[in-house]
Amino acid sequence: MKLSIILPALNEAAGIVATLTALQPLRAAGHELIVVDGGSVDATALLTSVDADQVINSARGRARQMNAGAAVASGDALLFLHADTRLPTQADSLIEHALQHRLWGRFDVEISGRPALLRMVAGMMNRRSRLTGIATGDQAMFMTRAAFDAVGGYPEQPLMEDIELSKRLKRLGPPACLRQQVVTSGRRWEQHGVWRTILLMWRLRFDYWRGVPAERLAARYHAPRGGKP
Repeated sequence: MKLSIILPALNEAAGIVATLTALQPLRAAGHELIVVDGGSVDATALLTSVDADQVINSARGRARQMNAGAAVASGDALLFLHADTRLPTQADSLIEHALQHRLWGRFDVEISGRPALLRMVAGMMNRRSRLTGIATGDQAMFMTRAAFDAVGGYPEQPLMEDIELSKRLKRLGPPACLRQQVVTSGRRWEQHGVWRTILLMWRLRFDYWRGVPAERLAARYHAPRGGKP
């Protein structure tokens, strides 16, 4: 199985090299790494030019970027990875085994950072995902190429695109919920406050469930919190 790893990026110069370095063993094993830059104004595109198989440009927006990456991918399976997330050892073998039994899936997540509360946040995310069959982008979603195409890819909405994709994929079958963990940065929670971010995300998810348009939710998500951008 050839895996296409699709990594959307926007102004990730501070950490993108470490992420790409960690992915080089997968490239050496024959898998494909595609970085999709959404209009970075820092050195992100320059820093990715050597350590990726393709670096392409796309309109800004994670869903648009991931769809653009999928459009040029040549793998039998697709893995969507955030730029601040690290995969577990032998992730390709874990994905290949999972896709022998399911059409799509995700990993458990660990959130790195100083606040001990982040471990509780990660645990809640993993349990909720296992109960509902809904995955988040932080959990490194993967799927067969056929499944991705069958649901029409990511909906090009500014927020909750991972939730919507999960709902569509569930119509094809339940996800593989791998207990091996990806490690993602806790910078979002640390910057804005762990409890404040938890409460915000709960409200956004509830409002999305009751039908509030993703565009309105995105405006709230990106609004200044506590005087910070």
